[in-house]
Amino acid sequence: MREEDGERRCLVTREVQPRGGLIRFVVGPDGSIVPDVDERLPGRGLWVSADRAVLDQAVAKRLFARAAKRSVTVDPALTDRVEALIARRCVETLSLARRAGGSVAGQTKVRQALEAGRGGVLVEAGDGAEDGRARLRALAGKRRVVSCLVSAEIAEAFGRDHVVHAFVESTGSRVGLADRLLREAARLEGLRLEKTASDVGPGLENLAGTCIQGAKL
Repeated sequence: MREEDGERRCLVTREVQPRGGLIRFVVGPDGSIVPDVDERLPGRGLWVSADRAVLDQAVAKRLFARAAKRSVTVDPALTDRVEALIARRCVETLSLARRAGGSVAGQTKVRQALEAGRGGVLVEAGDGAEDGRARLRALAGKRRVVSCLVSAEIAEAFGRDHVVHAFVESTGSRVGLADRLLREAARLEGLRLEKTASDVGPGLENLAGTCIQGAKL
């Protein structure tokens, strides 16, 4: 088993699960709890499920100190910080896919990619018009659909002012970026599920439900 595929125990639920569904934290030099979403910082990792309610519980019940077996400082807004960091990773992954020539944006280009039968991930803005999103989801078939980002975040990845639809290929050397996007979107889903429209941007009422849909790339 590869190291990145290993399992870790959530310090709140005590459940062992694949590390892709958790967030790693470390204790910083000043005793503060630092989110390590890149999983690169030195020190013993403290793992929490990528779930807003679970992370809020870790903060409220001071479970980081118990797990670290020492006094620590925890930012009361830690959950929001982690959500922002994971959202940033999603945007960066989309941007990398664009620069690698493995993604397109805009309803017309995305529709053409789907109709051509290209394998990949459909990305739709949760604050986009439902009728347009539904039409492309129907074309997506069994492809995975990510819908936990908002239009401003997708637009940033493509250097535009407004984007509702994007498509990330999952063929050849581009499989890694598609897989990374799915992983980060799954973590973001857990952290955004209970958010309201005003917390992230207009129109997020449509985010209720599953962020990632479909069965295969």
